[in-house]
Amino acid sequence: MTGNLGRVSVTPSPRKVALLTLGCARNEVDSEELAARLDAGGWQVSTDASGADVVLVNTCGFVEKAKQDSIETLLAAADTGAKVVAAGCMAERYGKELADSLPEAQAVLGFDDYADIAARLDGVLAGERFDAHTPRDRRELLPITPVQRQGVKIGIPGHGSPERATVDEHTPAHLRPVLRHRLESGPVASLKLASGCDRRCSFCAIPAFRGAFVSRDPQELLAEAEWLARTGVRELVLVSENSTSYGKDLGDPRALEKLLPQLAAVDGIVRVRASYLQPAETRPGLVEVIATTPGVAAYYDLSFQHSSEPVLRRMRRFGSTDRFLELLDSARALAPTAGARSNFIVGFPGETRQDIDELIRFLSAARLDAIGVFDYSDEDGTEAAGLPGKVREDVIKRRYDKVVSLADELCTQRAEERLGSYVEVLVDSVAGGEVEGRAEHQAPEVDGSTSLVGESAGLRPGDLVRARVTGTEGVDLIAEPVEMIDAAPVSQRG
Repeated sequence: MTGNLGRVSVTPSPRKVALLTLGCARNEVDSEELAARLDAGGWQVSTDASGADVVLVNTCGFVEKAKQDSIETLLAAADTGAKVVAAGCMAERYGKELADSLPEAQAVLGFDDYADIAARLDGVLAGERFDAHTPRDRRELLPITPVQRQGVKIGIPGHGSPERATVDEHTPAHLRPVLRHRLESGPVASLKLASGCDRRCSFCAIPAFRGAFVSRDPQELLAEAEWLARTGVRELVLVSENSTSYGKDLGDPRALEKLLPQLAAVDGIVRVRASYLQPAETRPGLVEVIATTPGVAAYYDLSFQHSSEPVLRRMRRFGSTDRFLELLDSARALAPTAGARSNFIVGFPGETRQDIDELIRFLSAARLDAIGVFDYSDEDGTEAAGLPGKVREDVIKRRYDKVVSLADELCTQRAEERLGSYVEVLVDSVAGGEVEGRAEHQAPEVDGSTSLVGESAGLRPGDLVRARVTGTEGVDLIAEPVEMIDAAPVSQRG
């Protein structure tokens, strides 16, 4: 039997990678840059590990619990049968040490691998083994003087641009390339202002593995904001390790004050929220811009950490109860309903009962909308780990429980103060007849939410409505819509 059977064309199955993100909003932005690079490299990207060829875990390495969560996620990923790759802060911070202790991971990649992430995963899928890096202090990779850092070529997650070196500074924002692939839909997205930190807080290891502070170019940020708006984003949350330092390496310490109104003016964006503000660097001009600029949330995410001066000095921070209260008063003088939140560490080395009393005095007077409390634990490589005067674990627990209980009570009272007031609510989700959103003083995931009841039929994610607060449940509000302020475009309504 003879004949021409011809040549059968077989289309190769797409390579599938699941990208799992742990930790903070900064990590989420980094993951979306990785997703864009992988997509450009021919990988099919999702957040679902089922059926994936490779599971890439963007780990968190901030505190012990976050590191344990990262390890558990990596081990669970290995159970799927996919090849497992560790990236992110924990991978950068520990490198070879993590690789040696976690044979389940086919590769442990550092920040310097991000630019070639698609090729790295190609190699992993082909069975190659990669030697993990030996960690180093990434602050040493950049000049000490901030203004000399721009243009230095090192791996900085979340700062990618496919043609950054060839983009003319006069290219309009909307024509600049954006290296980002959204992994989640929805009306809210983070926008990364900068990476790294120049502060030397004695309890924090982040600067050593994230590096020195580097701002992103304002035009780059505006281009990304416009791109996000075209994907349906209505609220931008500005993130970094220290947003109040934005622009110091660009030669303009007022850069954030100038950038906020520009971002708020982007077509489709109805709210811009600044986060990660350092109290010692929060200038009066920035307080005013946040409080008075239309489209910018009157919201102050201030990193107080404590309020007792002796503790703050040992933390290598500045401030006091009275100075912090003055800062909050200055914001509320301009915007009486402004929201404010902060985090605090209890049990820092040398902390006394008098220090706790001072912290309680501050919390009782500050009228914060949300309070995060952490019990101190030593972190590898930090100055605080070697400080004398360690507080006993049982004492830390008692103080922690006391401050948490007070914080819950105070935040509930603060929410009750808003009864009868009007708030602007951005609708986040509509499911099963329940409409959930957030008022101006409520940041995503950390500050509570607002349930819209009554005349809420027809509302969709992305709608911005005015509503009257009729009830509270802890820090959460219950409110009735009274007016549509800005409806999400029809093409974005689901």
